[in-house]
Amino acid sequence: MKNPFRGTRIFVGEIVDELKKATWPTRQELRDSTIVVIVAAVILGLFTSITDFALYQVVDLFTGLVTKLAS
Repeated sequence: MKNPFRGTRIFVGEIVDELKKATWPTRQELRDSTIVVIVAAVILGLFTSITDFALYQVVDLFTGLVTKLAS
């Protein structure tokens, strides 16, 4: 009878071999990359918030003008 776990064992062994070949970031590189991601997320959030607020004000202005003209 064929061992059903043989394929899984080979697969896991290949994964371990590939992970040993990988280069992992140092603690400093990981910290620096994390800071860059957090700063980028904050900047993108601020940009999105400011743009949303500005567009809301423009739409509100035009809606108010159309309402006044229709009255």
